Amino acid sequence: MRPTASRPAATLLVVAVSLVLSACTSAEADPEAPSESRPAAVAATGSAPIMFAFTCWTGRADATESYTTYSAVWEDRRTDCSAVRTTGSTMSEQQADAVRSAGGAATLAGLAATCAERGAGPWVAPVRTERAAAVAAGLLAYCPGHPERDRLEESLATYRG
Repeated sequence: MRPTASRPAATLLVVAVSLVLSACTSAEADPEAPSESRPAAVAATGSAPIMFAFTCWTGRADATESYTTYSAVWEDRRTDCSAVRTTGSTMSEQQADAVRSAGGAATLAGLAATCAERGAGPWVAPVRTERAAAVAAGLLAYCPGHPERDRLEESLATYRG
């Protein structure tokens, strides 16, 4: 006779998988979602787009909090975050466009971390240098749903005159 998993362990596994899957299919704004103006590309190799989780400083001593969505970070108005790749092996078309737009001034992980932040850095500082303009262009390509996007667009337009 073959040993079987206990019922509580199997139930816990089902709940954990369900939570992970529901986080992946949430209806929250996702800066990595394909634009409605162009069809999503499907990779024939079976590779998946790179996804990130975020660790952000809470403002209290060395305390940090972890997040799995940009909108959750935006809601908490975090200003100092790092991005950690959780899944995926290939940049999406949008991610690749953003990295190209940044012109070497920011990495994909850097864009992801800055996209998560709110009320700091490029989202509130005026664009005054070519490097800042490149980062702003990358963020605008990467973060279409960011709550401070309009302010960054205006700052970049002012810089470019």
